[in-house]
Amino acid sequence: MTTPPTTDSLTVLTGMYAAEAEYLAAGGPGEASFDTLAPFFSPDVALHQADALPYGGTWRGHDGMTRFFLAMGQVWERFDMVEQEFLATGETAVVLTRIRARARATGRELAFPILQTITVRDGQITEVHPFYWDTRAIADACTAQVPPPASARTHAPLPER
Repeated sequence: MTTPPTTDSLTVLTGMYAAEAEYLAAGGPGEASFDTLAPFFSPDVALHQADALPYGGTWRGHDGMTRFFLAMGQVWERFDMVEQEFLATGETAVVLTRIRARARATGRELAFPILQTITVRDGQITEVHPFYWDTRAIADACTAQVPPPASARTHAPLPER
């Protein structure tokens, strides 16, 4: 893919989501090259994920985006964008995405929305802020619960007669 031919945010975003689908179809994180997505992201792009998520924190630049996709691939067995609605398409675009996902660690399936503000300047995405309704539910679904040690599961002694 080449650099997006326009600075229009809707065109940039629809192109990026199509490139993301191509990237995932080619094997995704660890298998496919980020080069498919790179033209849509500024070299100094910043992606700000909620700290409570297993892939939380700020991911910067193309290297950071590559590492982010690897982290997502380690957490999610499946992460499908089933519906998207573009709510605003100015320099700061707002996109509502409905997700269906399956966590690798637990096999739990979730359906949840993500609302993103995405800044597009000079035909490239420069900043992304995803907002999740319930980060705890997502983090819990992605974390295998370790049973307490046997000593912690013992019952209190029965009272003497």
